[in-house]
Amino acid sequence: MKKRRIWWIAGGAIVVIAAVLWVNRSKKKGNVELMTEVVQGDFEVLVTVTGELQALNSENIMGPTELRSGVFRYGDYKIQDLVVEGTVVDSGDVVAVLDKSTAGNSLLDVEDAIEQAESRCLTTKLDTTMSLQGLRDDLLNKTFAVEEAGIRLEQSKFEPPATIRQAEIDLDKARRALEQARSNYDLQVQKSGVNMNEANLNLMRQQRRREQMMEILAKFTIRAPKKGMVIYFREWNGQKRKIGSSISPWDLTVATLPDLSVMVSKTYVNEIDISKVKKGQQVRIGVDAFPDKKFTGEAIYVADIGEQLANTDAKVFEVQIKLNESDPIMRPSMTTSNTIVINTLYDVKYLPIDAIYSQDSIPFVYTRNHVKQVVLLGESNDNQIVVEDGLNTGDKVYISVPENADTWKLSGEDLIPVIKERRLQKKKEIEEMERKAEEEKKKRQQGGPGGRMAPGQMPTNQ
Repeated sequence: MKKRRIWWIAGGAIVVIAAVLWVNRSKKKGNVELMTEVVQGDFEVLVTVTGELQALNSENIMGPTELRSGVFRYGDYKIQDLVVEGTVVDSGDVVAVLDKSTAGNSLLDVEDAIEQAESRCLTTKLDTTMSLQGLRDDLLNKTFAVEEAGIRLEQSKFEPPATIRQAEIDLDKARRALEQARSNYDLQVQKSGVNMNEANLNLMRQQRRREQMMEILAKFTIRAPKKGMVIYFREWNGQKRKIGSSISPWDLTVATLPDLSVMVSKTYVNEIDISKVKKGQQVRIGVDAFPDKKFTGEAIYVADIGEQLANTDAKVFEVQIKLNESDPIMRPSMTTSNTIVINTLYDVKYLPIDAIYSQDSIPFVYTRNHVKQVVLLGESNDNQIVVEDGLNTGDKVYISVPENADTWKLSGEDLIPVIKERRLQKKKEIEEMERKAEEEKKKRQQGGPGGRMAPGQMPTNQ
């Protein structure tokens, strides 16, 4: 029993010793001092960003434009059904169906209004019939009264003058009453005609409105205007419009039919690099889904105003790159890698960015001579940076921090004033750019030239 315990203790000690040796060995490996050397040659200043393919031109598939006419109550209309994105449709094929419940409530209101209008027409007709019947009876009675008054006057010709005069007055009154009755009858006929016309017009108006509603409801089944591939419409917040989304009378786009013959890559460049990007610069483009395929393009739009992406504090600027080539493999929303060629510098010195260190914002490198050499830097790309002064071609410098580097002396202090002067000049340029961008933003807010684009609109110039 004791022997077994001794064996267990010995085995554990061996494991611990092996672990310590492994850690020490790993530490020694981690202290390997990596070096590189200054190279001279042509240098490309590049900005690499990820983008998304879109069609430069597209046709919107719209809901019924009659929704703007006010026939229905203004409101949002949900997309009840929508074909799968990427579906190839022909002209006239069903693309989407809108929910009719909101419009159906308006149709029920019109149906109720038609019933009320029909009831009013009937009531007006009955009232007219009854009122005119009474007036006709009164007119007949007054006609008889005139005849009776005339007979009494005829019979009174041998009576005293006073009796004759009274008979004449009675006849005159009867005649005036008859004329008044005839006038009232004519006026009532006109009034009844106006009431009937008004009731009929109201009924016809409501019936026409119902017909319009039925025609619009038929268009709630939305069809493709031409042949193409259906791509979901992207709203102002970046979300795609899909089943359950809503459209409004002022934004009726349900989906789009892109022209796939001319594609653009829409991307966003951070505020640090945007000052380098200009319209007309050449771009090397790769499609992530097909890494063997390579394309070229040109920057056709660079936004003046930055925007903030969701869940980040960074400001970015939209850039659109038009592809020079067309390929059947390209589909909207495919991810692209875009390498924008900012500039090409010929016969310059450069080295990896990882070899550059900083002390009090002054860049330097660790050289083989055990000094921290101050360097004047120029343009850079993702991996390398131009060295304008401080090093010569072939000089070797450390990539990793060498041992006892904190004891090394600083060399090249004469370059520090130049570095500070450049930094100050760069700061002024950035401030000026920000000032111009703020002025442009105020102009857009005031509705001046270059105002905000409509949702989904592609920029035409820069």
